[in-house]
Amino acid sequence: MKTVNFGEFKSLKQVFNTFKTETDCVRFLECKLWGGKTPISPYDPTSKVYRRKDGYYRCKNTGKNFSIKKDTFMENSNIHLRDWFVAVYLITSNKQGVNTSQLRMSIDVSKKTAWFMLQRIRQVYIQKPNEKFDGEIEVDESYIGGKNKNRHRDKKVKQSQGRSTIDKAPVFGILQRGGKVYTKVVNNVQWKTLTSTILRKVKAGSTIYSDEYSAYQKVIGKAKTFTHEIVIHSKGNYANGNAHTNNIEGFWNITKDTICGTYNHVSRKYLQRYCDEVSFRFNNRKVTRGEAFCELFANCKGTRITYKQLVA
Repeated sequence: MKTVNFGEFKSLKQVFNTFKTETDCVRFLECKLWGGKTPISPYDPTSKVYRRKDGYYRCKNTGKNFSIKKDTFMENSNIHLRDWFVAVYLITSNKQGVNTSQLRMSIDVSKKTAWFMLQRIRQVYIQKPNEKFDGEIEVDESYIGGKNKNRHRDKKVKQSQGRSTIDKAPVFGILQRGGKVYTKVVNNVQWKTLTSTILRKVKAGSTIYSDEYSAYQKVIGKAKTFTHEIVIHSKGNYANGNAHTNNIEGFWNITKDTICGTYNHVSRKYLQRYCDEVSFRFNNRKVTRGEAFCELFANCKGTRITYKQLVA
């Protein structure tokens, strides 16, 4: 495969022209997974590895064979690497992702296969809960679910307004200004639930901006390690100097546009996976399509998941 500046990928046609064969895909993965150097055995990293004529590798010390897909989201898949590459390009290059029907039509697979492929790719998107944020931090919660105003009067859910979780899933978000966002689907937004996430994600000494929700005041007040500034939305005040939550509220708009516009409906069981995807895309918003494509494959080790594990 000739040398290509992957950061310049601008279309699916370029992906096809670059990866014309399965061998091209394998050489690319060797570069991303092993740095273009000698293959590393998943069974014994110190062992010499032989290339087999059938495309597999053989670990000398253990005598075991393995493929380039080993220990990635593609492991034990009969899908061609070129189809996986198309799926990855589509999900990384579209600002609001790609849904099952779109992928199914793009690579001619069943709906079930397309759904499983996308869920496997989302394994790479899983957020790192122990990565610390510092500086200026915005915190806010949002609710993903149906709206009563869109329901027939016979199907309206009583007492589902505001912070009710009867028919909506609460999602808590932490955004570092000029940096990354972290989202977590939670059972509720009581102060005890939010405390562990804030303390784990935000470095002491940071300034936290929030609305007037009492849970934030209680969490941050008890911690005594943060500066806390509040903007009172209930009084029509959405910015008070540097105190505002406009950035994370903008992120919530992106999240809801993606889930409602692209995926139409997401079950609560899988909601965290979709939040991970939107967060990953936001956190890599400054990279090119080609760079996002390469970044996903560079981080695909240790991402295998089986269908049984996924639906359990």
